[in-house]
Amino acid sequence: MNFLIIGSGRREHSICTCIKKSIKTDRIYCIPGNAGTDLIAQNTDIDLNNFHKVKNFINKKKIDIVIVGPEKPLVDGIVDYLEKNNIKVFGPNKIASQLEGSKIFTKKLCDKYNIPTAKFGILNSLNSTLDFIDKSNFPLVIKADGLASGKGVYICENKKQAIQASKEIFNGKFGKAKNILVEEFLKGEEMSFFIISDGKNYKFFGSAQDHKRVLEGDRGKNTGGMGAYSPSRLENKNLNKKIIDRIIQPTLKGLNEMGAKYKGFLYAGLMIVDNEPYLIEYNVRMGDPECQTILPKLKTDFSKIINATVNEELDKINIEWHGTQSLCIVLCSKGYPDEYQNNLEIPNLNNQKLYSNEFIFHAGTKMHDNKIFSNGGRVLNFVICSNDLKKSRDRAIELINNINWKNGFFRKDIGFKVIE
Repeated sequence: MNFLIIGSGRREHSICTCIKKSIKTDRIYCIPGNAGTDLIAQNTDIDLNNFHKVKNFINKKKIDIVIVGPEKPLVDGIVDYLEKNNIKVFGPNKIASQLEGSKIFTKKLCDKYNIPTAKFGILNSLNSTLDFIDKSNFPLVIKADGLASGKGVYICENKKQAIQASKEIFNGKFGKAKNILVEEFLKGEEMSFFIISDGKNYKFFGSAQDHKRVLEGDRGKNTGGMGAYSPSRLENKNLNKKIIDRIIQPTLKGLNEMGAKYKGFLYAGLMIVDNEPYLIEYNVRMGDPECQTILPKLKTDFSKIINATVNEELDKINIEWHGTQSLCIVLCSKGYPDEYQNNLEIPNLNNQKLYSNEFIFHAGTKMHDNKIFSNGGRVLNFVICSNDLKKSRDRAIELINNINWKNGFFRKDIGFKVIE
């Protein structure tokens, strides 16, 4: 089979790596890919906003299945377009993708189907937001409605911070803002919970705990993710059942009633308060960096799972896992999540000897004259699978130090809540 993976990050590199292991895989193509995917697939630079050009490439290369990694093409409706042209696609359609494309869409769905979530207000102007803030208790959470690459969420400790966050959103920091979401702050512990769905059937696909704050001890600005470990220390059968019964199933029911079958990965970002789950957000694709911790543990042939999903035959697949834990540390460009410099060489990367349980997934990288250069805020992911998360973290840090990239930084405390 020929696969096309759309995207350029570490999530897509990990998907490529997993697909590459399958005996059913003939060729893998990436649009646009990165320096990591370039080693195991054919990268092609096509404008992802031009669905017609993407379709022509798919037909020319006789692609059997397209896997859409990032959220923007999904929200923009690439699945709908390709399916109308009889192309098999792994990923949700435009309506279902509103779960991530609009936080307000998701909140209204929660309200209608009694899905537990934080209390909230939807405001349509800066003045109305400031009035709402004036009557609120702190801390509170302020969110941009649309896509913001994981950065459009502000946890505000006081009124001054809340006013600043509101102004930044309405002034267009994350694109044109018609509405803003203000939520109560839930005090608990975050959990990432995944399912895979074919539109008729769904199966649990693992859990993880992401570390979104840029500084150690979960301090500083929100990022797209500084690291993760899997499975989440919070996971248990009782909690899983609550999440499925109260959050996942009502969501899928609500989408079905809108005429939208959900096909692909669904990631529920949760806050767990006294073993009770509350929905914080949905992502309509694999999380990042959670994907990089979950896929290396997969025992079942990934291409068979993808094929079963696009053909609505997920009930015929038994998903099996290796009995290990995994941990991921993200190496970032200095200055991230604010301003940082690109096009800096990473000279020692290809000299690293990796064992079978160790992975370096590329994110913001590019290849030029057989050299690897930085090309983003989050640059590389170091993933170790073992039965000892502390040893995994120590080994990941050792690999990062071996590379000794002077323009990078990382958190040394990933997994601190579970590592004694």
